[in-house]
Amino acid sequence: MSQNGIETVVIVGAGQAGASAILELRANKYEGKIILVGDETHLPYERPPLSKDVILNPAETKIEILSEQKLADLGVEVIRGNGVVKINSEAKTIDLQNGDCVAFDKLLLATGGAARRLPNFDALGKHVYTLRNLEDSQALVPVLQAGRRIVLIGGGVIGLELASSARYKECNVTVIEQGPMVMGRSSPRVLSEFLLAQQRLAGVDVRLETKIADCKLDGEEVVITLEGGEELRADAVVYGIGIVPNAQLAIEAGLDVDFAIKVNENCQTSNADIYAAGDVATQLRADGEFRRVETWENANLQAGVFARHVMNVEHPVENPAWFWTDQLNINYQFVGDMAAAEWLVRGEINPELRQESSFVLFGVTDGVIVGGITVNAAKEMRHLKKLISKQAAFEADKYLDVSQDLRKLVK
Repeated sequence: MSQNGIETVVIVGAGQAGASAILELRANKYEGKIILVGDETHLPYERPPLSKDVILNPAETKIEILSEQKLADLGVEVIRGNGVVKINSEAKTIDLQNGDCVAFDKLLLATGGAARRLPNFDALGKHVYTLRNLEDSQALVPVLQAGRRIVLIGGGVIGLELASSARYKECNVTVIEQGPMVMGRSSPRVLSEFLLAQQRLAGVDVRLETKIADCKLDGEEVVITLEGGEELRADAVVYGIGIVPNAQLAIEAGLDVDFAIKVNENCQTSNADIYAAGDVATQLRADGEFRRVETWENANLQAGVFARHVMNVEHPVENPAWFWTDQLNINYQFVGDMAAAEWLVRGEINPELRQESSFVLFGVTDGVIVGGITVNAAKEMRHLKKLISKQAAFEADKYLDVSQDLRKLVK
């Protein structure tokens, strides 16, 4: 028997959360058996580069998180290209596609999500793409070629990152966004306006508050009819309108699922021996609400929570949520509450400076710093995280004065 009487941990999903869970278990001295099950043939790999470096520099980009040698060194049994078809909760086993049955003491579901579909576009078949995995990214490399007309549906993070990559490859790019803002779900208006300005300055035709009435193939072109009657012709269409958590296994196993798998503060599902982490999980937060967070960092954090709970190790103090995006040679980092009541600028927002731009945004609610954004100012992010963690009062004369070192203002 291993510590706590646990013999076997099975991790379903060979992505960021699954890989992080392995590292966390071994770091916390778990000596039992670990089995990693993935439906992809790849070993665990990073997904953030799929919309950027994998497309722009496929030969030089390394995205593997855990190599075959590293997994062997960690004593992990890896099952690849053989996904799970059923969880038998009472028997504590999983059935695989090839008919094999694997037993577990603790099970982690880190199955991520799938692209939310647009059936009308899917029906066109060729020239229509989504971006969710490595094959999707590799398929776009020959598509994004100079002079080609690319229509991106969805002005979220993935849409804008793809627009950036496509412009770098000298494509003619149009972004169609149904809402009034780009990155409207994840950024305040002041930054959204800057992001929009950067895309337009780079030659991207961004259409806000735009709905699609119809789409069809005309030879080798995709013809998109907008609600007002305008037709757009494209050599290729890529859509990214969010994801659907891969929660079907959990639903069929009788676990508590709404849109995603509901987990408590320890990442346990309604079955105490089954956990979930990453994009597939919606977690009970300190305010009593369930929230799902689609970030690289959250996948790592929840994997750590799972591993420490299995090992009876205390969780560290929760950090404010953080994520980043790179677009048009500009680095953006976000931390804390993006729905802060007001946003104040340290530095100058001047879209015309383009990649020379550098500033910091403070998100303030009821006089307290609750959010922060850095634009080409990554070194300031750790200071923002500290201010948010300690619920610092916002003092404009201090924090907006660029002559003062932000590091020295954080005590």
